[in-house]
Amino acid sequence: MHISVMSGKLQGLRAISTNTKTNPFCIKQNACGDQDNICTKCYSHTMLGSYRKNMQPALQRNSDLLTQENIQIPFIPDAYLRINAHGEIINQTHFDNINKLARFNAHCRIVVWTKRKDIVIKYYKENAKPSNLVLIFSNSRINHIMQNPPTHFDKTFNNVHESLYIDKQNCTGQKCVDCMLCYKQNETTTIVEKVKKY
Repeated sequence: MHISVMSGKLQGLRAISTNTKTNPFCIKQNACGDQDNICTKCYSHTMLGSYRKNMQPALQRNSDLLTQENIQIPFIPDAYLRINAHGEIINQTHFDNINKLARFNAHCRIVVWTKRKDIVIKYYKENAKPSNLVLIFSNSRINHIMQNPPTHFDKTFNNVHESLYIDKQNCTGQKCVDCMLCYKQNETTTIVEKVKKY
Protein backbone atom coordinates (compact mmCIF):
# COMPACT_ATOMS: atom_id res chain seq x y z
CA MET A 1 0.00 0.00 0.00
CA HIS A 2 1.41 3.38 -1.00
CA ILE A 3 1.34 6.03 1.74
CA SER A 4 2.03 9.49 0.33
CA VAL A 5 4.15 12.12 2.06
CA MET A 6 2.15 15.30 1.60
CA SER A 7 3.36 18.78 0.63
CA GLY A 8 2.01 22.32 0.60
CA LYS A 9 -0.89 22.82 2.98
CA LEU A 10 -0.72 19.12 3.95
CA GLN A 11 3.00 19.13 4.73
CA GLY A 12 3.71 17.13 7.87
CA LEU A 13 0.94 14.60 7.22
CA ARG A 14 0.76 11.39 5.25
CA ALA A 15 -2.17 10.04 3.26
CA ILE A 16 -3.54 6.95 1.59
CA SER A 17 -5.16 7.99 -1.67
CA THR A 18 -6.57 6.38 -4.79
CA ASN A 19 -6.71 7.25 -8.47
CA THR A 20 -9.35 9.88 -9.19
CA LYS A 21 -8.89 9.40 -12.93
CA THR A 22 -10.21 5.81 -12.87
CA ASN A 23 -12.89 6.14 -10.17
CA PRO A 24 -16.34 5.99 -11.88
CA PHE A 25 -17.91 8.26 -9.25
CA CYS A 26 -15.18 10.89 -9.66
CA ILE A 27 -15.28 10.74 -13.45
CA LYS A 28 -19.07 11.20 -13.51
CA GLN A 29 -19.04 14.09 -11.02
CA ASN A 30 -16.14 15.85 -12.74
CA ALA A 31 -17.89 15.70 -16.10
CA CYS A 32 -21.41 16.54 -14.87
CA GLY A 33 -21.26 20.13 -16.17
CA ASP A 34 -22.87 21.59 -13.04
CA GLN A 35 -20.76 24.63 -12.14
CA ASP A 36 -22.15 24.55 -8.58
CA ASN A 37 -20.59 21.11 -8.08
CA ILE A 38 -17.06 21.38 -6.61
CA CYS A 39 -16.09 18.18 -8.47
CA THR A 40 -16.12 20.10 -11.75
CA LYS A 41 -13.17 22.08 -10.33
CA CYS A 42 -11.34 19.03 -8.98
CA TYR A 43 -7.67 19.69 -8.16
CA SER A 44 -6.92 15.98 -8.32
CA HIS A 45 -8.25 15.54 -11.87
CA THR A 46 -6.20 18.56 -12.94
CA MET A 47 -2.99 17.48 -11.20
CA LEU A 48 -3.13 13.80 -12.13
CA GLY A 49 -3.83 14.69 -15.74
CA SER A 50 -0.88 17.07 -16.01
CA TYR A 51 2.06 17.90 -13.74
CA ARG A 52 1.42 15.05 -11.26
CA LYS A 53 0.68 12.39 -13.88
CA ASN A 54 3.60 10.33 -12.50
CA MET A 55 1.55 9.72 -9.30
CA GLN A 56 -1.13 7.74 -11.12
CA PRO A 57 0.57 4.29 -11.05
CA ALA A 58 1.01 4.36 -7.24
CA LEU A 59 -2.53 5.63 -6.69
CA GLN A 60 -3.90 3.01 -9.08
CA ARG A 61 -2.15 0.28 -7.12
CA ASN A 62 -3.97 1.57 -4.03
CA SER A 63 -7.28 1.59 -5.93
CA ASP A 64 -6.72 -2.01 -7.01
CA LEU A 65 -5.57 -3.19 -3.57
CA LEU A 66 -8.18 -1.43 -1.45
CA THR A 67 -11.05 -2.89 -3.47
CA GLN A 68 -9.89 -6.44 -2.70
CA GLU A 69 -11.07 -8.48 0.27
CA ASN A 70 -8.74 -10.01 2.86
CA ILE A 71 -5.79 -7.71 2.23
CA GLN A 72 -2.89 -7.35 4.65
CA ILE A 73 -3.56 -4.24 6.72
CA PRO A 74 -0.39 -2.20 7.37
CA PHE A 75 0.77 -0.78 10.68
CA ILE A 76 0.69 3.03 10.60
CA PRO A 77 3.19 4.66 13.01
CA ASP A 78 1.62 8.12 12.61
CA ALA A 79 -0.64 9.90 15.09
CA TYR A 80 -2.84 11.11 12.21
CA LEU A 81 -3.49 9.77 8.72
CA ARG A 82 -5.57 11.28 5.93
CA ILE A 83 -7.68 9.17 3.61
CA ASN A 84 -8.53 10.59 0.17
CA ALA A 85 -6.11 13.44 -0.41
CA HIS A 86 -6.77 12.18 -3.94
CA GLY A 87 -9.70 10.02 -4.91
CA GLU A 88 -12.91 8.90 -3.30
CA ILE A 89 -14.34 5.75 -1.72
CA ILE A 90 -14.75 3.32 -4.60
CA ASN A 91 -17.09 0.69 -3.13
CA GLN A 92 -18.13 -1.12 0.07
CA THR A 93 -14.97 -3.26 0.12
CA HIS A 94 -12.80 -0.14 -0.05
CA PHE A 95 -14.67 1.38 2.91
CA ASP A 96 -14.47 -1.91 4.83
CA ASN A 97 -10.67 -1.88 4.37
CA ILE A 98 -10.51 1.70 5.67
CA ASN A 99 -12.40 0.61 8.79
CA LYS A 100 -10.09 -2.39 9.21
CA LEU A 101 -7.13 -0.02 8.92
CA ALA A 102 -8.60 2.10 11.73
CA ARG A 103 -9.29 -0.89 13.98
CA PHE A 104 -5.78 -2.30 13.46
CA ASN A 105 -4.20 1.12 14.15
CA ALA A 106 -6.25 2.23 17.15
CA HIS A 107 -3.46 4.64 18.21
CA CYS A 108 -3.82 6.61 14.95
CA ARG A 109 -6.58 9.15 14.22
CA ILE A 110 -7.70 8.29 10.71
CA VAL A 111 -9.61 11.05 8.94
CA VAL A 112 -11.67 10.33 5.82
CA TRP A 113 -13.05 12.94 3.40
CA THR A 114 -15.89 11.50 1.31
CA LYS A 115 -19.07 12.36 -0.57
CA ARG A 116 -20.21 8.72 -0.52
CA LYS A 117 -22.67 8.85 2.36
CA ASP A 118 -24.61 6.06 0.62
CA ILE A 119 -21.70 3.66 1.19
CA VAL A 120 -21.09 4.94 4.74
CA ILE A 121 -24.71 4.59 5.88
CA LYS A 122 -25.04 1.11 4.39
CA TYR A 123 -21.79 -0.05 6.01
CA TYR A 124 -22.66 1.10 9.52
CA LYS A 125 -26.02 -0.65 9.45
CA GLU A 126 -24.06 -3.83 10.11
CA ASN A 127 -20.74 -2.60 11.55
CA ALA A 128 -19.58 -0.43 14.44
CA LYS A 129 -17.66 2.73 13.68
CA PRO A 130 -14.10 2.71 15.13
CA SER A 131 -13.64 5.45 17.74
CA ASN A 132 -10.43 6.69 16.05
CA LEU A 133 -12.11 7.18 12.66
CA VAL A 134 -13.24 10.73 11.80
CA LEU A 135 -15.63 11.02 8.88
CA ILE A 136 -15.88 14.34 7.08
CA PHE A 137 -18.71 14.77 4.60
CA SER A 138 -17.29 16.61 1.60
CA ASN A 139 -20.20 18.76 0.44
CA SER A 140 -20.32 18.93 -3.36
CA ARG A 141 -22.44 22.10 -3.51
CA ILE A 142 -20.47 25.34 -3.74
CA ASN A 143 -21.85 28.23 -1.63
CA HIS A 144 -24.31 25.94 0.19
CA ILE A 145 -22.77 25.54 3.63
CA MET A 146 -23.97 22.34 5.25
CA GLN A 147 -24.14 22.81 9.01
CA ASN A 148 -25.28 19.39 10.19
CA PRO A 149 -23.19 16.35 9.30
CA PRO A 150 -25.11 13.37 7.87
CA THR A 151 -25.61 10.25 10.00
CA HIS A 152 -22.29 8.71 11.13
CA PHE A 153 -20.29 11.76 9.99
CA ASP A 154 -18.39 14.01 12.42
CA LYS A 155 -17.97 17.15 10.32
CA THR A 156 -18.81 18.74 6.98
CA PHE A 157 -16.32 20.28 4.58
CA ASN A 158 -17.71 23.08 2.40
CA ASN A 159 -16.42 25.24 -0.44
CA VAL A 160 -17.48 28.84 -1.08
CA HIS A 161 -16.39 31.52 -3.48
CA GLU A 162 -13.65 33.70 -2.02
CA SER A 163 -15.85 36.79 -1.68
CA LEU A 164 -18.75 34.99 0.03
CA TYR A 165 -19.24 33.86 3.63
CA ILE A 166 -15.90 35.42 4.58
CA ASP A 167 -16.81 35.35 8.27
CA LYS A 168 -17.48 31.60 8.07
CA GLN A 169 -14.27 30.64 6.25
CA ASN A 170 -12.20 28.77 8.84
CA CYS A 171 -9.94 26.81 6.47
CA THR A 172 -7.86 29.70 5.28
CA GLY A 173 -4.65 28.34 3.82
CA GLN A 174 -2.56 27.64 6.90
CA LYS A 175 -0.86 24.26 7.17
CA CYS A 176 -3.20 21.56 8.45
CA VAL A 177 -0.74 20.56 11.18
CA ASP A 178 -0.93 24.11 12.55
CA CYS A 179 -4.74 24.05 12.57
CA MET A 180 -6.02 20.47 13.04
CA LEU A 181 -9.72 21.49 13.00
CA CYS A 182 -10.45 18.54 10.73
CA TYR A 183 -8.22 16.06 12.50
CA LYS A 184 -9.25 16.47 16.13
CA GLN A 185 -12.57 15.88 17.83
CA ASN A 186 -13.74 19.34 18.85
CA GLU A 187 -16.79 21.57 18.79
CA THR A 188 -16.14 22.69 15.20
CA THR A 189 -18.24 20.50 12.93
CA THR A 190 -18.47 22.83 9.91
CA ILE A 191 -15.32 23.52 7.89
CA VAL A 192 -15.48 26.21 5.18
CA GLU A 193 -12.80 26.84 2.56
CA LYS A 194 -12.70 29.16 -0.42
CA VAL A 195 -12.73 27.50 -3.84
CA LYS A 196 -9.15 27.09 -5.06
CA LYS A 197 -8.10 27.99 -8.58
CA TYR A 198 -5.95 25.47 -10.48
